[in-house]
Parts: sequence; C-alpha cells; structure tokens
Amino acid sequence: MHFRVTPVALGLTVLLTLVVILAAGTGPYQIPPGEVVTTILDRVAGNHDQGQTATVLFQIRLPRIAAAICVGAALSAAGAAYQNLFRNPLVSPDILGVSHGAGLGAVIGILFGLPVAVIELMGFVTGSLTVVLVSALAWSLRERGDILMLVLAGIVVGALAAAAISLVKIIADPYSQLPMITYWLLGSLASIRPDDLAVVVPTVAIGLIPLFLLRWRIAVLSLGDDDARALGVDARRTRQVVIAAATLITASVVAVSGVIGWVGLMVPHLARLLVGPRFDRLLPVSILLGASFMVVVDTLARTIAPIEIPIGVLTALVGGGLFVWLITRHGARALWRRE
Repeated sequence: MHFRVTPVALGLTVLLTLVVILAAGTGPYQIPPGEVVTTILDRVAGNHDQGQTATVLFQIRLPRIAAAICVGAALSAAGAAYQNLFRNPLVSPDILGVSHGAGLGAVIGILFGLPVAVIELMGFVTGSLTVVLVSALAWSLRERGDILMLVLAGIVVGALAAAAISLVKIIADPYSQLPMITYWLLGSLASIRPDDLAVVVPTVAIGLIPLFLLRWRIAVLSLGDDDARALGVDARRTRQVVIAAATLITASVVAVSGVIGWVGLMVPHLARLLVGPRFDRLLPVSILLGASFMVVVDTLARTIAPIEIPIGVLTALVGGGLFVWLITRHGARALWRRE
C-alpha cells in the first residue's frame, strides 16, 4: 500500500499553515500575518534580527505553537491507532492508563519539589511503566482474550493511579503544591521550553514512524485476529508494536503538557467523516487535523480571558460539543463507519 497525498490531506496542510501564521500573530502584542511570514522567512534566510517581533515569535509563540502541533498530532495519531486496534469508537489514548500513570509521576515530583525537567521525566517514565504493567497483567491472563484483558487491565491500573493521584492531592500543601498539581492535571503549554521540544519532537517522530510503516497491517487488525492471520498478519506482534508506539508518543507529550483529554477521542472521528475508515488515509488526516485543532485551542486558551485557561478545560468543552453534534447530526453509526 503506497502512501499518496490526498486532496483532503493537502487542504489540511494548507489549513495548518494558515492557523500557525494567525496564531503566531495573535496575543497582547499583535503581529500582522504578513509580518509573521516575512520575519520567519528572514530567519530562514539567515537574518538573526533580535527586534521585538522576532523575539516574541521565536522565543515565545513559535515554540509554543510547535509544542501544540506535536501534542495534537501525537494524541490524534494514538487515538486513531487505538480505535482501530481495539475496534471500539470510544477508545482514547489513555485507554491503557498512560495519562493517569504519567500524572502520578508528575504529581509526586511536584510534591517533592523537584525541578521541572525531573517532573517531566518522571511523568514519561511512570506513564510508560503503567502501560508495561497493563500489558504484563493482560499477558498473564491471555487465555481469556488479549483485547478484552488489555482494556480491563487498563481500566483497573488507571483507576489505581487516579486514586494515588487523589491521595497525593490530599497530602500536598494546599497553598503551594496543590494549585500546581491541579493546574498540571488540567493541561497547559504555558511553561513549554525549547529544551522540551528538543526531546519531545524526536520522540513523537520515532513513535509515528512504525504507525506509518505498518498502517496497512493496523488496518487489517480491525477485521479481527483470525482474519488478520488469514491475510498473513501477525496480529499479536503488530498489536505490541502499535501499543509501544502509541505509548511512546502519548507519554512524551503528556509529560510536558499535562493531561489533555478528548483530542485523541474526537479528532479521529472527525477525520473519519472526511476520508472514511481506511487507516492509511485516516492516520495522516488525523495528525493534520489534530495539530490544527490543538493550535487553535491553545491560542484561545491564552487569549480569550485575562488569565490563561487550562487547555484540558477547553478541549473538554469543545470535544463534548462536537461529540453531541456528531451523534445528533449523523447518528451513532457515524462513530464507527466500516464501509
């Protein structure tokens, strides 16, 4: 199966470019779109002007926009892969507990007053270890069905991690630590640093590569293990690779952005309305659509109120509204089109 650029993907690429230009110029210091483009092209040409516009763009807004693109693309790709893998339209990237696991590591780091870099590292490590624990638990009961046991193990381990987070919030200092923990759990890109991008962008890219290379095998998994084996696909090994890749990209972005819900659940459904259920088309469209969506939401989060609104609050409001619209406009069958 060869990858080709579809008109929808091309249109979404143009949309993402326009959204980035507009987001880069939006804020307390307004920058016209033409000046945004000119400043970026000057920097690409080697002109390292340190004027106010260049400083705002390259030191503040563009790193944050790049992080939003990375987070939106990663969560959307993981959600599309998991929905196809588990053959369930209500699956999101945290189905195996990675978000709660990462949250537990991060809040423990905040509780002990550790540096931000260490907190992010703890979030990534504990998020990954949570999925390893879920997989090990499901493997120990594999005779009862891998898919079912993975989901059940993810629910149980995620609930335990959520309970541990609640315990940490109870014992945390209510005047200093608790507000930090609450804000982190609601998701934000306000504290993103260039050092974060240097780690997250390559990590997400590494996780997306196997999803692209195995996209036709992932599509076959939606038919069930028996049909997949009949078509020459090792369902168990492919599932393990998908889980590892999705965990890598989800844990890496959650570690730096906090818990951001609904993106990995809703964006694949919107992409499916545009290009149908074929995973080779669904994956790139989900990535582009998720990146644009996250840039727009992050721009709203930092501009629509005197104080910054956590991204998780906005994604829940927008995602819930889109979910209601999707069901009322297209019916429940629109959640899982297989034709």
